[in-house]
Amino acid sequence: MPQQNHARSRNNRRPRRLLLALLAATTVLTSLVACSSPDDGGTQEVKNESGEALNLSANQNQIVPAKDEAIAATVPQAIRDRGTLIIGQGSGTGNPPFSFPSTDNDQVWIGDEVDIATLVAGVLGLKPEFKRSSWEGLFLGIDSGATDVGFSNITVTEARKELYDFATYRTDVLSLIVPKDSAVTFTSYQDLSGKTIAVGSGTNQEKILVDYAAKLTAEGKPTIDIKYYQDTAGIWSALTSGQIDGYFGPNPINAFHDAQVRGTPSETKIVGTVSGAGESLTGLIAATTLKGNPLIEPVQAALNKVIADGEYAEVLKRWNLQDEAVTESQLNPPGLPKTD
Repeated sequence: MPQQNHARSRNNRRPRRLLLALLAATTVLTSLVACSSPDDGGTQEVKNESGEALNLSANQNQIVPAKDEAIAATVPQAIRDRGTLIIGQGSGTGNPPFSFPSTDNDQVWIGDEVDIATLVAGVLGLKPEFKRSSWEGLFLGIDSGATDVGFSNITVTEARKELYDFATYRTDVLSLIVPKDSAVTFTSYQDLSGKTIAVGSGTNQEKILVDYAAKLTAEGKPTIDIKYYQDTAGIWSALTSGQIDGYFGPNPINAFHDAQVRGTPSETKIVGTVSGAGESLTGLIAATTLKGNPLIEPVQAALNKVIADGEYAEVLKRWNLQDEAVTESQLNPPGLPKTD
């Protein structure tokens, strides 16, 4: 796969204040890819904590729960009449383990976000219909009504709550991934002083990293050289070649890559984690609808049903994400705070 290996420094970024105001603090890159660099020594299969290889084929045998008549009756009539739940995913070219093409059929997309959305659709008695786009396109689809709900590793933020409603279904953990032989640590923002770190543009991890850089500047310490790449293929290539010291991104993405390259010349390690909502809150990932859309309540009810019935735990275990499980779905909980 061709590599996009051109970074942009923070000083050379094009103005995009309006976009950031609307879409501040995302947790997914605009276009992530599930491939390795041709010179990275190859990749291995990804295994779960039990040592079992994850099924990355098109034959997923997805769990589809039975329709819950009481919950389904609360779905807006227009959606019930249509019979489909239109699900937005801002996955670009793919972002494992969230949503990405299967290894043997690039027309069949798999991942935990696909599976969780399928659980919800089953409880609501609807057929899931996925609309995939860029990250920005995901929110445009919700805004315009082209999609009913977004399932795309979307973090709850206070800025977003002004425009959207949320039903949570997973915790949001960010991490720093570095080359295996790196001496870089990450126990606090001060460990990143003077380091070159890649991050996804327009994401909540970018917001956190920019805040770290500002703190270092205020303390008179060398700040962080923040780099942006078009996709994770470019990030992994830059990490292997030493162009960056690390990548600050969603922990599931980093953990998936770490397992893929284990034992290869491009071997990596995760050196620290932080909540996607900053230091004071537990970050939460949520299904997302336009503000005031009555669909969010049945979506929350469906999530709580599959959590209680155990199908939710089975999906997270399938994708090795059980450590990010929640015990209940919440409506519009506190999110990543606004800052100047």
